[in-house]
Amino acid sequence: MAIEKSVAGTSAAGAGLHAVPSITAVPDVLSREVSLPATNDPVAQEEDRLLAIENEVCSHGDTVHYAERPKIFETCSGSYMFDGYDTPYLDLQMWYSAVNLGYGNERVNNALKKQIDKLPQVASQYLHREKIELAEKLVDSAQKSFDEKGRVHFNVGGAQAVEDALKLVRKTTGKSRQLAFEGGYHGRTLAASAITSSYRYREAYGEFGDRAEFVPYPYCFRCPYDKKVETCNLYCVQQIERKFEHEYTGTWNPKTKKAEFGSFFIEVVQGTGGYVVPPKGYFERLAKICREYGILLVDDEIQMGFFRTGKLWAAENVGITPDIMVFGKALTNGLNPLSGIWAKEHLISPEKFGPGSTHSTFSSNSLGTATGLEVMKIYRESDWETKVTEKGAYFLNLLQDLKKRHPEVGDVDGMGLALRMEMCEADGFTPSRGLADRMFQRGLEGNMVVNGKKMGLVLDIGGYYKNVVTLAPSLEISKQEMDLAHDALDLLITECKRS
Repeated sequence: MAIEKSVAGTSAAGAGLHAVPSITAVPDVLSREVSLPATNDPVAQEEDRLLAIENEVCSHGDTVHYAERPKIFETCSGSYMFDGYDTPYLDLQMWYSAVNLGYGNERVNNALKKQIDKLPQVASQYLHREKIELAEKLVDSAQKSFDEKGRVHFNVGGAQAVEDALKLVRKTTGKSRQLAFEGGYHGRTLAASAITSSYRYREAYGEFGDRAEFVPYPYCFRCPYDKKVETCNLYCVQQIERKFEHEYTGTWNPKTKKAEFGSFFIEVVQGTGGYVVPPKGYFERLAKICREYGILLVDDEIQMGFFRTGKLWAAENVGITPDIMVFGKALTNGLNPLSGIWAKEHLISPEKFGPGSTHSTFSSNSLGTATGLEVMKIYRESDWETKVTEKGAYFLNLLQDLKKRHPEVGDVDGMGLALRMEMCEADGFTPSRGLADRMFQRGLEGNMVVNGKKMGLVLDIGGYYKNVVTLAPSLEISKQEMDLAHDALDLLITECKRS
């Protein structure tokens, strides 16, 4: 099947979307001695030059160097990224679900351009129209979804919004102990790391006296209790209920009716944990526990919000009402960092969370609020719930076909367009990180030939064993692009399991 509009007119010579920069026209600040292999390919030579400089001047502390050879992209459009050769890479993770409306969305881009000419900068100690109107739309959406009045507080990145949620929990409850899930991910600032289950994010940074207590997530494919979902009667949530049966569990004082924990941080669908989808009834029962024992329910929607799961908020899928909700990423379609929290009125009213309770120089920045406002307008103008649900069902059916073709695909699942494909050994269960890693690397090489067309694949790998291909395509992905994804993944698995 042909790759459509956004990849038309590509050429292997690199002429098309952009010109290849001249090696001799490098600014003096980047002119340094680097050792490059001999090649007559100007694109490869330029990439090698840039990578050599990057290796010398950039920190390796971010996630770029998870790849054996970090990838340099030049342009993007719709569901595709393009390299220096204008090779199309079908992006099936869309910047960790930050670009739900596709790369280069014209309306969102135009909102940003308009704001640059109108009010590009304003200190967060002042107000501007777009902040107020965006907050109103977010509050209205939460009230419609949860029948709760609340307020919104903005910040810049997701981890900073998590920090604000933790501040609000502590200020409300006076408690620094929290509950969170194994496999949960909430960010890598110090406080956010304390409620993120991966010890490797904390190990190098000393003691974390406020570290959350982690409980197993209902990961039915690899149940930590070795139960079957058909017969377990939600055994995993029973183990959480047990924490409050008597005082000797160490978490509950039946005399004062107080729990040790201020909140329970959840992701309805685990993001970095591998897009694990909960069984029916689990979160309703968990929310009941939190209500009974005075524990605030904090819903992290940073990856799963804004229709990723078929609903505006993922919590709507499981019938729960959070006390606090954290959002970010797709709010601006990835154009300008903006995040925030929504909380129930009685928690975040001016009397409870007054001026100066938290602050960031770039919170509620005008470029972010303008793009976020346009994104919310787009979501109000169409039946995204139906569109995403139908596309998710179609894509999941394609993944189920891959599971039939390849025993190495141990599990597929999804909610909306948050989809997972768990890679295993040939027995269909033993985790295969090696296979997942090879698929990730091979996709970035950009020389797959699918249906007669040269292309690449942008994938993300997550999961407890780093063996899950987590799929978060554009919500605008077409049926033809999903079919192409199926064919490309089929070829990718075939090649990589033989390596």
